[in-house]
Amino acid sequence: MDALEGGRGSQYEQACTRLHELLVRIAMDEVFRRGPRYRIAGPELNDLAHQAAADALMRIAHKIQEFRGDARFTTWAFRFVVLEVSSKLSRHFWRVSNTRFDLDEWAQVPDRSGIDPVSQWHARELVEAARDAVETALSARQRQVFTAVVNGVSLETLASELETNRNALYKTMFDARKKLRAQLIASGHLSAAG
Repeated sequence: MDALEGGRGSQYEQACTRLHELLVRIAMDEVFRRGPRYRIAGPELNDLAHQAAADALMRIAHKIQEFRGDARFTTWAFRFVVLEVSSKLSRHFWRVSNTRFDLDEWAQVPDRSGIDPVSQWHARELVEAARDAVETALSARQRQVFTAVVNGVSLETLASELETNRNALYKTMFDARKKLRAQLIASGHLSAAG
């Protein structure tokens, strides 16, 4: 750690090299653990891990003066690389994200829960009606926000990517749900009472 505080020289370079190797191992563990959730595999995971480790190293070198010694240095450094991995995975998700309802994925929900064929048919019909409602009743912005939330994107990430705030997203979701409910009631898939 003392070598990192200097900011120059061969000791600094050696310390950075050793720290980078540690950060790459941590980043690899994180991306291989979390990557499949984002549908990322193969060389992209390695690339994301190396990018996250390099960015974490830069942040650590910049903030080394803030290290107070309350925890082990490696524990403190671990936090930086995990945050960088999270950031990289979120950005990757937005770059390749698909804002359509995937009917095949949604239609498999009844299969996994053991519902009888009639209930499965009703569920599939409701999913198709919901997909159609998302495509026809919502504006492009509402569709983008709604599908991102349904796909598990956090509101903080969504607000950051869309350059808005959580309240605006809540309002967009409220309006989208209202439109979807109205269309599903009009098509007879939901009752107006509930």
